[in-house]
Amino acid sequence: MKVNRQDFLNALEEVRPAFGVSEEELEQAVQGGIICYSQNINSILAEGRLFVEQVRKSERTPLVSVLMHGPPGSGKTALAASIAKASEFPFIKLVSPEAMVGFNEMSKVSYLSKVFMDAYKSPLNVVIVDNVERILEFVPIGPRFSNPVLQTLLVLLRKQPPQGRRLLIIATTTERSVLAQMDLLNAFDAEIAVPNVANHNELSHVLRELQAFSSDGERQQVLHDLYSTTRTKQLSVGIKKILMGVETARQDEDMAGRFVSVISKAVGENGVGLQGGEPGLY
Repeated sequence: MKVNRQDFLNALEEVRPAFGVSEEELEQAVQGGIICYSQNINSILAEGRLFVEQVRKSERTPLVSVLMHGPPGSGKTALAASIAKASEFPFIKLVSPEAMVGFNEMSKVSYLSKVFMDAYKSPLNVVIVDNVERILEFVPIGPRFSNPVLQTLLVLLRKQPPQGRRLLIIATTTERSVLAQMDLLNAFDAEIAVPNVANHNELSHVLRELQAFSSDGERQQVLHDLYSTTRTKQLSVGIKKILMGVETARQDEDMAGRFVSVISKAVGENGVGLQGGEPGLY
């Protein structure tokens, strides 16, 4: 048996380091890429870069915590992961509810504590706490949540890293009002609102980036059909729903009809449209 250079290269791919960048998790979070369909997205990324540079350079704020909040499917996790990847910090960790499936309260407390202790060992660090309300086991019926996990997060969000260590915490949530009631909102230094795709102009940009239809004329016809169904140019639909709608429509012979059906249903669920129309839009 001979061990050659390729075996060592394979080992580097197969064995993931305990510390460093969670590349696989970040790649999965930004799987579809970032589509800058409006100035809001550019502003969010620019604001994220400012916080990264603040952690990197500021002598007064070695700890910065940011909460990204918005409707479900608006792209909060993807934006947080994109900001973290662009920082090129040596330690980046994504904490998600999926990593804690089957954990009891004490196991979650231990897991969260270990992630932050690991972050304190590197000079520059980013920790993404994704879907905070799910980690807290919040359910509106009751309501119910895990107080031990909440108290742990409150402590970790405010705990200053050791001398010479810097930490950026990015959390995401769809339940900002719930976090306010838990007094967790006050633990963050800043907030960034992540909106849905708001109107037909932004939707047109998304469709163009996805190359969803063969021509601009076909895309305009789709938008016209969508307006005829919803009677409004306002959407308020999450980017995730639109991406899913495009991929679902690709499987249908009537791609345009299927896409209009999916998006108009999403618009109706959000309470937009079907209110009498807006004259002179087309």
